[in-house]
Amino acid sequence: MNRFLTTVAAFATIAAGTSAVAEISDDVVKIGILNDQSGVYADFGGKGSYEAAKMAVEDFGGNVSGAPVEVVTADHQNKADIASNIARQWYDTEQVDAIMELTTSSVALAVQALSDDMNKITVTTGAATTELTGAQCVPNGFHWAYDTHALAVGTGGALVEQGGKKWYFLTADYAFGYSLEEQTGKFAESKGGEVVGSVRHPLATNDYSSFLLQAQASGADVIGLANAGQDTQNAIKQAAEFGIVQSGQRLAALLFTLSEVHGLGLEAAQGLSLTESFYWDRTDETRAFGERFMERTGSMPNMVHAATYSAVTQYLKAIEAAGTDATEEVSAKMHEMPVDDLFANGASVGKNGRLYTDVYLMEVKSPEESEGPFDYYNVLATIPGEEAFISEADSGCSLVSN
Repeated sequence: MNRFLTTVAAFATIAAGTSAVAEISDDVVKIGILNDQSGVYADFGGKGSYEAAKMAVEDFGGNVSGAPVEVVTADHQNKADIASNIARQWYDTEQVDAIMELTTSSVALAVQALSDDMNKITVTTGAATTELTGAQCVPNGFHWAYDTHALAVGTGGALVEQGGKKWYFLTADYAFGYSLEEQTGKFAESKGGEVVGSVRHPLATNDYSSFLLQAQASGADVIGLANAGQDTQNAIKQAAEFGIVQSGQRLAALLFTLSEVHGLGLEAAQGLSLTESFYWDRTDETRAFGERFMERTGSMPNMVHAATYSAVTQYLKAIEAAGTDATEEVSAKMHEMPVDDLFANGASVGKNGRLYTDVYLMEVKSPEESEGPFDYYNVLATIPGEEAFISEADSGCSLVSN
């Protein structure tokens, strides 16, 4: 009888262990990093975000709840249809559990909607539109790094207060550009500013001359560059050729990160005001992360890279807390748990999926001020997340009232 009971107990132990592992679908947690790796936003997120995701997995120990964690990646080429096809293939045949990064607003909106249909989690760190946590919010969609409202509050607010009352926008002709122009324009007007005009340009255009001449002729105090990546770099370079800044107008880089400053160089970028939600040289913890990232990539991380590290880490923490990778349980934990890491300190996630974390108003240093590579910013102000981002109540997300 004792031998029988021992055998039964052994089988029960094995069964319990099997049950625990079975809480992880396919016995592996797979995260997809989907972004632009060959186009205008390749430096903005690109392969750096993939490395940041892998760093997060390694720092977590390489497994969660007894199951290994894998990271896969693909280039969506800034096309929503290509991104959706990749996402569907990942979900249908490659057992990907969550997709993150999603540079380009049109891509992020498309993949978030598809993921909602397929009951999967998305965490956007590379796109800016407030629609992700506004009118097009979904129960399992999260927006982690920044958005057009935060950029408008940061950069737009600073320049209006410094006398930049009249604004003219040079805008990328897709959802991100429209949203950034709209949010910044509204915020400038709320501070007593005026929008005197705008012009839209194709994504990844090489010739900004006609657009810049229209902006120059507008008489605006500030030319708001409602674009990003190489588009912003090229616009700033060509603006210098027209002597726009020298003639008294100011350029506002409404979405510009450390990666683009590095690509442009301090000589051209000095004096620019911009907003990021991360700077590698802010604390001992961010400096340590920056140095490790630099060893792997040859560059210091920007806010998209750091946010991707944070998003992956929080997703794994949520799986660990839930004891499963089932979408509903993990999503609930991600909404419930505070976010406290090198990217966000004591931040919270709203019902609409928005991470409410601090953002920083930066000014690009002059070459004389910089003490070495990637020493590019003076931090002018810290803007609390509750001020930087649209409140849950005002977001337009249907989940907030439920």
